[in-house]
Amino acid sequence: MEIGRVNPKCRLQDQGITGLGAVYYNMLEPALVEEALKRGEGTLGRGGTLLVSTGKHTGRSPKDKFTVRTKGVESKIWWENNAPMAAKGFDALHADMLEHMKGRDYFVQDLFAGADAAHRLDVRVINELAWHNLFIRHLLRRPNAIELEDYEPEFTIVNCPAFKADPKRHGCRTETVIAVNIEAKLILIAGTEYAGENKKSVFSLLNYLLPEKGVMPMHCSANHAPGNPVDAAIFFGLSGTGKTTLSADPNRMLLGDDEHGWSERGTFNFEGGCYAKTINLSREAEPEIYDTTSRFATVIENMVYDPDTKELDFTDDSLTANMRCAYPLDYISNASATGMGGHPKNIVMLTCDAFGVLPPIARLTPAQAMYHFLSGFTSKVAGTERGVTEPEPTFSTCFGAPFMPRRPEVYGNLLREKIAKHGATCWLVNTGWTGGAYGTGSRMPIKATRALLSAALDGTLAEAEFRKDKNFGFDVPVSVPGVATILLDPRRTWDDGKAYDAQAEKLVAMFAKNFAQYETHIDEDVKAAAIG
Repeated sequence: MEIGRVNPKCRLQDQGITGLGAVYYNMLEPALVEEALKRGEGTLGRGGTLLVSTGKHTGRSPKDKFTVRTKGVESKIWWENNAPMAAKGFDALHADMLEHMKGRDYFVQDLFAGADAAHRLDVRVINELAWHNLFIRHLLRRPNAIELEDYEPEFTIVNCPAFKADPKRHGCRTETVIAVNIEAKLILIAGTEYAGENKKSVFSLLNYLLPEKGVMPMHCSANHAPGNPVDAAIFFGLSGTGKTTLSADPNRMLLGDDEHGWSERGTFNFEGGCYAKTINLSREAEPEIYDTTSRFATVIENMVYDPDTKELDFTDDSLTANMRCAYPLDYISNASATGMGGHPKNIVMLTCDAFGVLPPIARLTPAQAMYHFLSGFTSKVAGTERGVTEPEPTFSTCFGAPFMPRRPEVYGNLLREKIAKHGATCWLVNTGWTGGAYGTGSRMPIKATRALLSAALDGTLAEAEFRKDKNFGFDVPVSVPGVATILLDPRRTWDDGKAYDAQAEKLVAMFAKNFAQYETHIDEDVKAAAIG
């Protein structure tokens, strides 16, 4: 039985998928919520939200992600960062999953990845779970009825959480697997109910495909000035640096909170929705995101709630600290309807420095921007993981190493070329600690960070007086209206200047050690960018 809207020339049997139970094509949100509830996949929450649990996997499984090693991609993949899978193992996995699917019901969404039609990817997502299908319908971009009539997928994702992989037979690590076969244009996901694997698989594909078209794929949020899409800004940052919070500026239009491309036309969102963390979320701090947690069809993942009232507990992380909500972008009132903006005038790289060394904001040269982009620095802090007793540096190249199929320099060079061509101003913003390291100092005041960002984005910060940082060589403003001058000079915020110097020397050495892996692939000016 087949139900729903689909190109009659592009049904699942045309892709060799046969013997299924009911197949539901491109169901809308109300029907998907009904199906999920009918099948016991979740609970109806306040406002018609869908409350779900992802079982034992409450986050991505990066060690279980594999790229199939074929001749067409052999020389292009960054194999040190992408575990290989033999084509034979993938073919066995594919055959076994097709057998597993027989007699079962499946949900299909035909979607777009990319707001720019010239560079979008048409992706068919086939889900065993109705709520997964709702999730990916939120997160990607939705074709209209006319576009569906002629829709033909370029890539297909098949997600079967109930299927358990066999490491010996399939050449994987555990019963959980995310296998990407670029030449076959097929991704297989099994053994995990974490919905984020659907979304990040598409992002990884775009990170492989777009550089060959001269388009820069970016793990960043983006916004633009109201009524002026040409005045765009992008915000790179790893988890915990404020990427979503700082881009959600009520005085600017939101393009998106996580994944974007930079083409010859400008900036464009890959997605059609948001996947926001909800731990400690409050209406006071982030009112619009908070309100989505009671909007119809928002997917609420792994949150503790009152069984009678369905009231959410935003502070209880007993299931996971990675509790999240997924919703369409139009649930945010100041979100862009087109998902497109101009070439970014400002590029912001966010870091959470728990060492208390970096200034709250610094202006970067193009070479320095590439250095910090390739470094992708932030910090884990004591108590976040067992055994971490002092700030622990984390370097995730291009601010998203798990999703980078190609070598980092491919993305770094693309970014550098686009900065040079379009004249973007680059900033490094520290949302971490001041007045000492974690445990001694205090978190950078969000009010000061917002004031500095506003000054950077409206152009007034460019007129400020700058000093040269002796540790990293970038320019740091001496004074900015509305910001305590002492904050702009981290050494002055420490009680002991010599202790600061020792901490700074330690951090510079960490950067240098990490960056050594790129030195044979980059130009001399980038190598010199780390030296103050």
